[in-house]
Amino acid sequence: MLLSTFHRDWSANPIREMLAGAVATFALIPEVIAFSFVAGVDPQVGLFASFIIGIVIAFTGGRPAMISAAAGSVALVAAPLVHTHGLPYLFAAGLLAGVLQIAFGLLRLGVLMRFVSKSVRTGFVNALAILIFAAQLPHIIGGDWLAYAMLAAGLLVIYLVPKVTTAIPSPLICILVLTIASVTLKLPVMSIADLGKLPDSLPIFVLPAVPLNMDTLKIIAGPGLAIATVGLLESMMTASVVDDLTGSPSSKNRECTGLGIANTAANLFGGIAGCGMIGQTISNVKYGGRGRLSTLFAGALLLVLMVLLKPWVSQVPVAALVAIMVMVSIDTFDWSSVKTVMVHPKLSSVVMIATVFVTVLSSNLALGVTVGVLLSGVFFTFKVARLLHVQAEKDPASGRLTYRVSGQVFFASADIFVDAFDIEEANGMAVLIDVSQAHFWDVTAVAALDKVVERFKAHSIAADVLGMNEASATLITDLNGSTGLRAI
Repeated sequence: MLLSTFHRDWSANPIREMLAGAVATFALIPEVIAFSFVAGVDPQVGLFASFIIGIVIAFTGGRPAMISAAAGSVALVAAPLVHTHGLPYLFAAGLLAGVLQIAFGLLRLGVLMRFVSKSVRTGFVNALAILIFAAQLPHIIGGDWLAYAMLAAGLLVIYLVPKVTTAIPSPLICILVLTIASVTLKLPVMSIADLGKLPDSLPIFVLPAVPLNMDTLKIIAGPGLAIATVGLLESMMTASVVDDLTGSPSSKNRECTGLGIANTAANLFGGIAGCGMIGQTISNVKYGGRGRLSTLFAGALLLVLMVLLKPWVSQVPVAALVAIMVMVSIDTFDWSSVKTVMVHPKLSSVVMIATVFVTVLSSNLALGVTVGVLLSGVFFTFKVARLLHVQAEKDPASGRLTYRVSGQVFFASADIFVDAFDIEEANGMAVLIDVSQAHFWDVTAVAALDKVVERFKAHSIAADVLGMNEASATLITDLNGSTGLRAI
């Protein structure tokens, strides 16, 4: 078992894994640099974080083939802290976030992903695709004809080369072709060097230069918890998307712990916290990445490119990277959801659209998913509550009125349950409440049953309860001490 797992993760088709990881690396560069500016830090801080996180999580993560790095969602949370207290406090908050993520994993909180519906996941993917494309607009809008020509050429290479050969991922060929053309013809186009300062040395171990006291903890507690929560949410969502794409399971709890370890390491080496990157992950999976080797190679190659091959990488046209990210956004978007939005249940479609709308409007993936999950819960509760039915059957011969209850009785359906019983309908007849096809879930349900029985008793009408299952009876006994009901 261990040998097969090792082979799958590390030695199965290593050339394919490394080429897929290389595509993810080049897709990372513009995003990480852009997110660094959002967070208010130098690009090298985001780049340091990205290759440290990539290398560490390749060993510690729970989802093979997933790419993690400095991410925009974390950058949005980090920016206010950097602005008010400076970079050292961001590193301290990142360390706290890493510790919290490790604790979340050890507490097995990855199980919470079960509460994220398919509609929310689809909305998450579509919103992220829109945000990825929107992030490229500053490089597209306002450009001259040469910039548009380079972008068009890059897209043509990316989409046409696979029709000829798939031996080398077409995004890598796009980078090579556009870079050679730019350097050889001395084209006046923006290059990676124009985006910001790139690293000129290896990262070094350093503890955050902040006082170790309660004042510091008060400053970093809120941002640290926010970074931990946002990072875990985006990573869990990305892992679920890869599960669907590859048809293979992953350990969400291990991913929580692994991300915490990776973020702790990143902040100890001058980087910021990060999380799963769905666009780059989809690129990795699309071009053959299936194991941990692709994740490791993506992180290691980023280090090599940024430090050892910096003069060459600096000359890569931004248009090539924009072309890759446009391709990523197109591939990330779930186009089938556009066709099925009118076919799927309306409430499911509302959840998906709301997730997209809130995420894009706020540029906050965590907020969008939270809204989607809450709406899913409310709509599910509403649907289940409507499944409760109470049918009255009179038997004049025996002088009994039987109410047959089917469905789930809980806080959302308790009022429906109570309103279904009519004192006047009984008209002095004995009442039998058959709950053999029902289940009582909470204190509100128990109170509703008590209310119905007491209402009949108040009008001198005998009310018996029939068919209560063991779980419901135990709940009522635990809450009331005794049911107070005549059960037959």
